[in-house]
Amino acid sequence: MNQEVNIFWFRRDLRLHDNHGLFEALNSGVKVLPVFIFDINILNKLKKDDRRVGFIFKRLNELNSELSKFKSGISVFYGNPTDIFSELITTFHVQNVFTNRDYEPYAVIRDKAVETLLSKSGVGFRTYKDQVLFEPGEILKPDGKPYTVFTPFSKRWMEKLNHKGVESYHSASMLHLLHAEIISEISSLEQLGFISSKSDFKQASLSEPLIRAYAEKRNIPGMDATSRLSVHLRFGTISVRDVIKAGQEWSPVWLNELIWREFFMHILAFFPNVVNHEFKPQYQHIQWLNDESQFQRWCEGRTGYPLVDAGMRELLQTGFMHNRVRMVVAGFLTKHLLIDWRWGEAWFAEKLLDYELSSNNGNWQWAAGTGCDAAPYFRIFNPVEQARKFDPDSIYIKRWLPEFGSKLYPEPIIDHSEARIRCLNTYKRALNDAYSQN
Repeated sequence: MNQEVNIFWFRRDLRLHDNHGLFEALNSGVKVLPVFIFDINILNKLKKDDRRVGFIFKRLNELNSELSKFKSGISVFYGNPTDIFSELITTFHVQNVFTNRDYEPYAVIRDKAVETLLSKSGVGFRTYKDQVLFEPGEILKPDGKPYTVFTPFSKRWMEKLNHKGVESYHSASMLHLLHAEIISEISSLEQLGFISSKSDFKQASLSEPLIRAYAEKRNIPGMDATSRLSVHLRFGTISVRDVIKAGQEWSPVWLNELIWREFFMHILAFFPNVVNHEFKPQYQHIQWLNDESQFQRWCEGRTGYPLVDAGMRELLQTGFMHNRVRMVVAGFLTKHLLIDWRWGEAWFAEKLLDYELSSNNGNWQWAAGTGCDAAPYFRIFNPVEQARKFDPDSIYIKRWLPEFGSKLYPEPIIDHSEARIRCLNTYKRALNDAYSQN
């Protein structure tokens, strides 16, 4: 049996800087073997051109390039995590497996299975808080229950931030403590059954001028005024602690968006039922129309509402969509077309590079009026007015809709005024049905 090691399991923390679990592993007094597992339970559900797998693969290559300076690298595996760890603990004399916590329902089940497997062989499973500043259970109401409304949650979150501050974990300075042996089963995307696809994303960086101007420019989709950090937060290629410190220093509005991210993570952890059900039960009575042909037109960006269509084309071509436009397209699908928010949520889950279950679910339920802290059901965005207000010169629209203004561009799929009245009546009926059954 080989020498004694600890394992650090990379997941949603693909960085060497300020990585809490990696820091703790490197401080353990034993050489550290870094590993990454392409989990078949996740990959088997993805399309073969999924950009996110390419993003991860590219990032692993970047990390291995950095680690080569220390005669080390990340051992990359493909399979079921419990099977991989069964092999690792027979190949190495493993003391502990270190990793950072993940709060999504599948991740919780997976980690419990791995912990159970390891414990049977006397191997420890040590997990750390890394992808959030305050994890579920740390921000609670005075009665010990979770917050379900954002504003009081955010006030408590800020109080705690101001009291505790932001700690950093200087893991990058200790990389000489990594194990030198590398076991890499995977050398190409094709080995995983995936194909390369072009992705347009910025490198992870914090721009002070951009963040300072965020409050003023964040709603203008035609400007390159957002950081595109969401994908880097999703995969942990940037430290959330660094991002929060930048918000503290440069922009309260920016910081508020990071609090929303953590709020939705807390909601998912305490109310996992929201994955498939409305947070507010009375909205389970909505009679969705679910017209498949209209859904297809929405997916393809052919609704005849330019701002909606531009957003959907941007998503199809890049795996990204401007946040203001996300609100407009989600509201349009659920309230103009009366198509179930779960259909839209699933489409975003398939296409978004920065897909995050908690935020995606929370924001779709917000737009549909079914979630906690939701937009009231009678708030129905007018896509024409939204375009006039936030893209007055049609810069964003023309960028993504080359046929805009020509005979090739379709007529509106539905009249806004008619759709609004139909939506209000449908939601009122749903609420009346809910109340009559109670």
